[in-house]
Amino acid sequence: MTKITYHVVEHDGGWAYKLGDVYSETFPSHDAALGAAKRAAAEQQLGGSTTAIQWEDAKGKWHEELSRGDDRPQTEVEDDS
Repeated sequence: MTKITYHVVEHDGGWAYKLGDVYSETFPSHDAALGAAKRAAAEQQLGGSTTAIQWEDAKGKWHEELSRGDDRPQTEVEDDS
């Protein structure tokens, strides 16, 4: 099972959460960013329908694959403040 971690960090004059190198919108308070990160982590664990997806890799190549709706990652939130 894949594990992903959301990190709560100071960002752009406020607070945000990030996954890898991607930041969320900026929140005015640490608590708001932490709450949003916890909601995002919980939503990642919800099952859905199996569906075809398309995505572009770092070299600009497009891929198609079938994403199973029951293959959800394990998630956690770390507070880096």
